[in-house]
Parts: sequence; structure tokens; C-alpha cells
Amino acid sequence: MEEQKGLTRAQPSGGPAAPLSMQRSAIAALALLSCGLAACAGQVSETDLPPTNIALPGQWSADNAPDESDISRYWQSLDDPLLTQFVDQAAKNNLDIAQAAARLAQARANLSSARAAYLAQLSPQFGAQRDVGDFASKTVQYSVSANASWELDLFGRIGNSVGAARADLAASGFSLSDVQRLVIGNVALATISARSTAQQLAIARDTLTNQDDNLQIARWRLQAGLVPSLDVEQARVQRSQTAASIPALESNLAATANAISTLIGEPPGHVLAMLQTAAPVPTPPAALGLAAPATVLRRRPDVRAAEYALLAASKRVGVAKSQLLPLVQLSGSVGTGSTSLTNLFNIITGNLFGGITQLFFDGGRTQAQIRGAKAAADGALAAWRQTILQALEDVETSGADLRASRARVALLADAQDAAENAAVLARSQYQAGLTDFQTLLTAENQLLSARNSLVAAEAQRASAFVRLTQALGGGWTETDNITDTAQGMPQ
Repeated sequence: MEEQKGLTRAQPSGGPAAPLSMQRSAIAALALLSCGLAACAGQVSETDLPPTNIALPGQWSADNAPDESDISRYWQSLDDPLLTQFVDQAAKNNLDIAQAAARLAQARANLSSARAAYLAQLSPQFGAQRDVGDFASKTVQYSVSANASWELDLFGRIGNSVGAARADLAASGFSLSDVQRLVIGNVALATISARSTAQQLAIARDTLTNQDDNLQIARWRLQAGLVPSLDVEQARVQRSQTAASIPALESNLAATANAISTLIGEPPGHVLAMLQTAAPVPTPPAALGLAAPATVLRRRPDVRAAEYALLAASKRVGVAKSQLLPLVQLSGSVGTGSTSLTNLFNIITGNLFGGITQLFFDGGRTQAQIRGAKAAADGALAAWRQTILQALEDVETSGADLRASRARVALLADAQDAAENAAVLARSQYQAGLTDFQTLLTAENQLLSARNSLVAAEAQRASAFVRLTQALGGGWTETDNITDTAQGMPQ
């Protein structure tokens, strides 16, 4: 019968069941020992990260003023209200950020699961049994039992698992911040691109109006017999080429607006309507100081995430190695059975068992797991070093791009001023019959090219500013959940 089986299991092998008071005392002592060992295991010192073997420069290649600005919300310095609106919407509604937040919640749950291994597992059971058949007793047998087991973390298996889960949680937190940094940067870059396209579209339409006038003037002069038909045909070619550029620009603007819609988590359409009105390309601040390379690396969330990923991989090597060491477990059970609920707890029996298990042979499975864990740690180390090098490259490249684009804007602004003067002179001279149409055609083509080049250079300058502030670690804030997660981890 079921309760008889339970009672048999409750009795220690080779002797009668221990008195309940002795069992309770033993269990209390073991519980105190469990708490002490769990506390020690929870304070296992974190594995020191290996050296990067990367010689960090003391300063960047370009001379810059020390970094004293807060770049966590750098897009506000571009002074574009629409850009700020898009960034705020992306921070709330972007689905890449939502996925990263879900991974953070998953890592937090995994940490809670790992910590639960410090505690004993308790499985109570209540049962009622009645035999059936011609000669079966009609008496109902009731039983109540509970089984408990607890692992002593003498060799750090649980401690390393918890350490790996804590490092995973920290890595997930910094990965969430890195996704936020990248999404905000993409929104800013896309908005700058849309502003540039809208400006070029306005330039094309304005130029088309002037070229319509040129074509009309050429026709009048042809009718008056002052110019050959070649002038009219050249004017038609110029106007048609400009008109053909407008649909392409409209298509580019729509594609960029639709990309922004996806980034801010809404269907296409509304953003395009907001970007139809041409507005100046945002102008970045005149100066941007650069923090020291080591400071920038500590500010970059992708570097921090790679660092904690390496720490988690190192901890898992310890978990794999602990399988070769003895496993100490305590288990116990307590139970009772009776044919009456009122007498159910009159007789209680139980047992307590402590065992040590040592792996002897598994065909090399554990050694293979250790080698696999070490290989994963080596890969995480390489990824950490790669992330550091990529961060240094990002700052140097975007810094050089920003300096070059600033110089180009200044030169192209002068070129546009000269092209505007030349176009005005060429048109007035053509109308007066002092020059041929080819001169006017050349002057206006140069003006169109100069205006488009200046807008493109302004967009490149603003984009370079965004990429540089991204590279410096701007666009995110170290929130409390990341700080709490990383508490006690190596800095």
C-alpha cells in the first residue's frame, strides 16, 4: 500500500526511525550550516579579467579640449525640435529596444533561478488510497509526506553559476543601453539625411523655376531672331535634367521617412508629412571636447557588455570544472499515515541522509565540457578586445570626419557665394545680349552643384557629429538597474 511504502522509505536503513525531536534538531543544525555555506559561496571573489594586451593611447591623434560636456542627450544640441520628438518616440516605442528590455528581464529571471540553488528543495505530498475489488477493504488510507534535499556548495558550482548569471544580467543591461545608443543615433542620422534631401528637393524646385524662365527667354529671343534654336534646345535639356531629379529626391525622402517611422515604432505616412516642409540641416556645436581613451571605453556600453560577457564565460569554466569535484548533498524525508484524519499526525517518522558523489567515469563528457567552456571564454576575450579596438577606431574615424566636413562646409559656402554672383551676372548679360546661352548654362549648373554640395557637406558635418558623440558613448544613461546589477562586479 502507498502509505506503507512511504513509511518504509522514512525509516533509516538498518534501524528504527529517529525520534522527531532529534530529527528537528539535526535539521535545524543543517539549516544553519546551509546558510553559512551559502553566504560564503555568495561572496566568492570575482574572477579577475585578463589583460587586454592592447596599448591604449594616452590621448587622441587630434588636439582637442578636455571633455566637460554631457553628451547623454547630445541630439538636443542640434536644436531641431522634430529630431528631439523622434528620439523621444524611439526611446519609448522602438521594438529593438523592447526586445533588448525583454532579454534583460530574462537575464534577471535566470539570476533568481540560479540563486534558488542555494536553498533546499522541499516537496510535500498528500495522498488518500482505497482498495477496490471483491475482497478489498473499504478503509481509506491517508498519508502525508515531505521530501527535502539540499546541496552544499563546497566547491563553488552554485557560486560560479550565480556569478555567471549576475554577469549575464549586467551584460544584458549594458546591451540594452547600447541598443538605445545605436537606435537614437540611427534616428538622428536618418533625420539629418531627410533634412538634407528636403533641402535638395527645394533647391531643385527653385532651380526648375529659374530654368523655366531661361527657357522662356530663349524662346523669345529665338522668335526675335536674336539667337539660334540651339539655345532653346540647351535650355530644354537643362530643365528636363533638373525636373528628372525631383522624383528621385521625393522617393529618397519617402524611403528615409519610412525608415524613421519604423525606428519610432509607428506605421509609415505621418513622418513623411512632417518632413515635407524644408528646414535647415541641423548645425552641430562649434567645439566638442574628447575625453581620454580610457574614460571613453568605460563610457561605452558595448565595451562594458563585452566585459561582463567575458566574466560570465570565465565563471562557466568554473562551473564545468566543479563537475570533477565531489558533490555533497543532504536529503531527508518525513511522513505519516493513518486510516483516520484525526489520528493522521499521531505517529511521524522520517530520515536524514547525507551523501558524497564523485564522478569516476563518463567517457570524457565532462572534460569535453570544460574544453568547450574554455573555448567560449577565449572567444569572449577576443570579442572584448575587438570591441575595444572598434571603439577606438570609431572615435578616431568620426573625429577626422567631423574636422574634414567642417573645413568642407566653409569652403563650399564660399563657392556657393561665388556661384550665386556668377549666375546673376550671366543671366543679366544674357538678357542684355552680351553673352551666349552656354555661359548662362554653365553658371547656373555651377550654382546648382554648389548649393547641393553645401547642403550635402552640412549633412555630413551633422552626421559626423552624431557618429562622434555615439563613439564617445553618448546617447544613454547608466540607469539604476544597471548600477545595481553591476554592484560587486569588477570595474
